[in-house]
This record gives sequence, C-alpha cells and structure tokens, in this order.
Amino acid sequence: MGNMTYSEQGLALTKHFEGLRLAAYQDQRGIWTIGYGHTGRDVHEGLTVTEAEAEALLASDIARATAAVNRLVTAPVTQNQFDALVDLAFNLGCAALMHSTLLALVNSSDFAAAASEFLRWDHAGGRVVPGLLLRRQAELELFNRSA
Repeated sequence: MGNMTYSEQGLALTKHFEGLRLAAYQDQRGIWTIGYGHTGRDVHEGLTVTEAEAEALLASDIARATAAVNRLVTAPVTQNQFDALVDLAFNLGCAALMHSTLLALVNSSDFAAAASEFLRWDHAGGRVVPGLLLRRQAELELFNRSA
C-alpha cells in the first residue's frame, strides 16, 4: 500500500473522541488510561501528566497505530479510509484490527462491505457503549467520504 501518514483531520478525530485527561482514570473496562487514551504498564492510579507529556504519548501511540495500518493494509486506500482505520486501530488495538473481518474486506478492496463492519465495534464489556457507537459512526462517515 505504501507509507501513508495520519492526517491532521484524523488526529482531530482521535483527540475529539479521546478527550484530554491529565490524571489517570479507569476506562469502561477498568483499564488505567491517561492523556488522550494512552494505556499500558506505565499508567497507574495516581499518575498525572502535563499537556505536553500527553501530546508526546499520543504521538507515540498514533505512530504505532499508523505503522500497523501501513503494514496490515495491502489494498490501495484513500487518505480518509486510512485515517478511519488508524483511529480504529488506536482505539481498539492493532491486534483487533489485524484479526478483523474489516481488514480482510479492505484488503480485498470490498470497501462497501468493510464499511459496514465499523459498527460492529461499538461494545465494551458486552454492552453497546454510546460513545463507542458515535466514534464508529464518525469513522464510518470518514471512511466513506470521497477525497
């Protein structure tokens, strides 16, 4: 596919849905999170970061998701499709994208069927989460938007 970069439009989408939290909190699944949706062993109760540190964590996390999408997607995609896939990978984790029907459909260039897969990823803890549904709808809209 090449080596695409995440656009400012994509980054704005991620920031909008993640929001900025300078103190660690537990997400809907009980995972410690900080900044713009950063998770990992380095995040724990009582942790705080500055806005600059949150931006650096986001840049690192986005770089990982961008690299994964560049590696996993083999069919040519538009910038909007790429951005939607990076946001999805950032939010769900790269492994979830790797093993998804959505990715298989993208790689077979069946973009209409791939688009319908976004809305399947709106659950956490076995329940539909309104915020995830809104995010998947925004990703779907971006994925389908012509360049």
